[in-house]
Amino acid sequence: MEKLSYLKLADAVCDGSSVDRETALALHATPDQEVLELLAGADKIRRRFKDNKVSLCSIVNAKSGRCPEDCAFCSQSAHHKTDISAFPLLSEDQIANVFKQASAHPIERFGVVISGRGLIDGDEIEAVCTAIRNLRGDSDGKTVCASLGVLSRETAAKLKEAGLQSYHHNVETSRAFFPRICTTHSYEERINTVRVAKEAGFSVCCGGIFGLGESAEDRVDMALLLRELDVDSVPLNFLVPVPGTRLAAQTSLKPLEILKIIALFRYILPEKDIRICGGREKNLRDLQGMAFLAGANGTMLGNYLTTAGRPAEEDLQLLSDLGLEPASP
Repeated sequence: MEKLSYLKLADAVCDGSSVDRETALALHATPDQEVLELLAGADKIRRRFKDNKVSLCSIVNAKSGRCPEDCAFCSQSAHHKTDISAFPLLSEDQIANVFKQASAHPIERFGVVISGRGLIDGDEIEAVCTAIRNLRGDSDGKTVCASLGVLSRETAAKLKEAGLQSYHHNVETSRAFFPRICTTHSYEERINTVRVAKEAGFSVCCGGIFGLGESAEDRVDMALLLRELDVDSVPLNFLVPVPGTRLAAQTSLKPLEILKIIALFRYILPEKDIRICGGREKNLRDLQGMAFLAGANGTMLGNYLTTAGRPAEEDLQLLSDLGLEPASP
């Protein structure tokens, strides 16, 4: 294969061409000395479809720990011994209070996230639906999102009636690599939840986590699957090894490799929102700002599920320094 012209490829993508698997693997294999050329193309695609707007989101960890699933990276799994705080579903007032605090910043969407396989009974479903109704009433145009695990059509209909607008459910990695990360549920089950969410009329947020030991092929195959599923938003997370999990000794990704991953997803998913989320601070370090030049057009403000993010003011200043601005709700 002849040497890639990143800007020519970016022009073709902007004109409607799709990146095939062979080209995607070549993008992933970009030599470090050519990364700036790769990023220039990704940035051109981002600006073509997203202008200078950055979609900001925040979440509430509404139910933490004691998850029966055995995802190798997760500090909330009951199969691991970690020092996270575990608690049952927060009250509607507690969820509303976190939303109020997050709304002090220019977020476009707010997500309610719970640990576990899914909502466990009718009472929990109704409690979440009530919380969503309350959030919609005070949302001032912000998108209300939820990440509640496996989703049935019946539960999806109840959430839709309550006013939920977006559903989050990651595939995490490729189909081939997934059995090395989780054995308590199947990859197809994850894909089915994405399809149920789309059928219910939700905007779908679906991505994964990198640095698990996956290959370039796994990363490319995951991106191509997300294109096939036609998800709307793609969160990219980067492993921060947690003591007590199966991946506690995993080596963290280097910043340049992360930038290549972000760019890869922008070339493959040109019109989608690509969000840099968990692990960006510790893994990108001083290169955080380059994530947006690599094609990202979204990020999470504030805290993550079990770890603290950096102050929102620092992220807002970073965007301003880059000539970017928050997208309006």
